Amino acid sequence: MNIYVSNLSFNVQDEDLKDYFSEYGDVTSSKVIIDKFTNKSKGFAFVEMSDDAAASKAIQELNGAMVDGRALRVSEARPREERPSNGGGGYGGGNRSGGGGGYQKTNRW
Repeated sequence: MNIYVSNLSFNVQDEDLKDYFSEYGDVTSSKVIIDKFTNKSKGFAFVEMSDDAAASKAIQELNGAMVDGRALRVSEARPREERPSNGGGGYGGGNRSGGGGGYQKTNRW
């Protein structure tokens, strides 16, 4: 089962996560997500466990647990949503229609 962990302290590393979850069963992978520009943690991670029952118990017991002064939020990871690949960027998919109102002078006689 793939597990989503958020509200992580920026000090938590992959190995720390593996240690937390190993108490509940076999951890096949643990990955803190790193910002590619700053090379610092984004504050969330994914943990994969081979046994679904152990993963469910870990979710139940670690959700809300205090780690490094922060309450973890732990849940089953949802499948990643496919994003359209239209090359339009994050501002309306490249559609440049619209625009500002601007000032329009009207003649009132």
